[in-house]
Amino acid sequence: MATVINMPRLSDTMEEGVVASWLKKVGDAIEEGDILAEIETDKATMEFESFHEGTLLHIGVQEGETAPVDTLLAIIGEKGEDFSALLNAPAVIEEKTAVVTEETKDEAPKSVAEIPEGVQVITMPRLSDTMEEGTVASWLKKVGDAVSEGDILAEIETDKATMEFECFYEGTLLYVGINEGETAPVDSLLAVIGPEGTDVSAIVANGGATASAPTEKATPIEKKEETKVAETKSTTNTTTNNSGGRIFASPLAKKIAKDKGISLADINGSGENGRIVKKDVENYTPAAKTVEASKATSSAPAMSFVASGEEKSEEVKNSQMRKAIAKSLGNSKFSAPDFSLNIEVDMDNAMASRKTINAIPDTKVSFNDMVVKACAMALQKHPQVNTSWTDNNTVFHSHIHVGVAVAVDDGLLVPVIKHTNQLSLTQIGAGVRDLAGKARNKKIAPAEMQGSTFTVSNLGMFGIQNFNSIINQPNSAILSVGAIVQKPVVKDGQIVVGNTMNLTLTCDHRTVDGAVGAQFLQTLKTFIENPVTMLA
Repeated sequence: MATVINMPRLSDTMEEGVVASWLKKVGDAIEEGDILAEIETDKATMEFESFHEGTLLHIGVQEGETAPVDTLLAIIGEKGEDFSALLNAPAVIEEKTAVVTEETKDEAPKSVAEIPEGVQVITMPRLSDTMEEGTVASWLKKVGDAVSEGDILAEIETDKATMEFECFYEGTLLYVGINEGETAPVDSLLAVIGPEGTDVSAIVANGGATASAPTEKATPIEKKEETKVAETKSTTNTTTNNSGGRIFASPLAKKIAKDKGISLADINGSGENGRIVKKDVENYTPAAKTVEASKATSSAPAMSFVASGEEKSEEVKNSQMRKAIAKSLGNSKFSAPDFSLNIEVDMDNAMASRKTINAIPDTKVSFNDMVVKACAMALQKHPQVNTSWTDNNTVFHSHIHVGVAVAVDDGLLVPVIKHTNQLSLTQIGAGVRDLAGKARNKKIAPAEMQGSTFTVSNLGMFGIQNFNSIINQPNSAILSVGAIVQKPVVKDGQIVVGNTMNLTLTCDHRTVDGAVGAQFLQTLKTFIENPVTMLA
């Protein structure tokens, strides 16, 4: 019997996903555990594997298209099986909705509760595409515990396996809605997190229903209108050709075309259904357009010289990663009253120490590793910088997790080195290289990018000497690291050639005052200029 596979919710904040690429095509045999597709979420691009066996009968979301969670993604069944009834299922649902609406139109809408500021309602997540209910195997936090972003809240048993469920918020665990051993449907009230002491009894009484939930059921006509809007959005987000038709291209073809500055609308695809593949882009030459432009120029009347050329613009759909970056940094920049402090560091001792350390076989330490280690040690001495702001409290973190900004093709990711202060320089170096590699290859897990308490951003390798970073909230500060430059400096009253590096600390003034930030930078400078202090 054919099985419908829906767009999965791969994180608790995911509302829609983009199919980056299909690794299987219609007609292919599917084994349980096979990777069906790569799906781009608001966190990362993740592999989506099949929990079923059979033949891929239908693909509902094409490469590059965006679709909401629970939208029809694919159908798997027996080869040659008729699955048309599954495609027509929405019509049946609509008829049922019409009946229910007619019967209940006179009923009063369900009451909802206002969400107090800073409170987050967490529901039972759908951790697999077939999951309809989950069992709380164990709670790793109890009511009253402080919860940080990235903490494991509970272990949840699905129809596939027992999985750790991670928190994406910070605050106090105010309420637990499903006790250990209990089973509840997906989207049931699982927990409530917010500022300590907040009254959430109204939310609990309404089973988690809040004022943001819909208060009346949509009629079939409204549903059709919503569907049309969704279809319009989907079409708008898809690359189109000059006549407005949809363009199908492989991810590699898109990348090559983007790198070469070629519009996909100018290329004829040789793949299935006119799909543009790698060789089409590589073999494309814009000769025809050049000749036409040349003829037009030669036939024009003589006039004084005016620069001419083709005016061309191309709309490129924003990736889920770019949307997430824009939202996160926009919220940070426009909500946190920030300020920046600058300091210059003498790097002569650091350069000599690094050379000695790297002379040891199988050892590799970068200047960035030294900075990360020094930050972790300085945070221990200045806990006010290792904090997060909430509307009612300042959260002091006893753990030190340093995030390291990494540039990737689509934007920026921040892998997190957990318990950085407990690691040696070589351990930090190995950890940064491992996570940076995963980030660039789109193999990094969401858990490896969450829970930071401080962030380091280094553009020194690009020759940038000074810059200000936007705070990676909920952190209270971020350090911008510039290039090491050789210049005249004064030492012991003499002008000599020295090596210096500029550091800029951007702070959230709600938690970190100027004097605190300045003291942190002084401590950081001491550690970096005296690397022996970091070798213990």
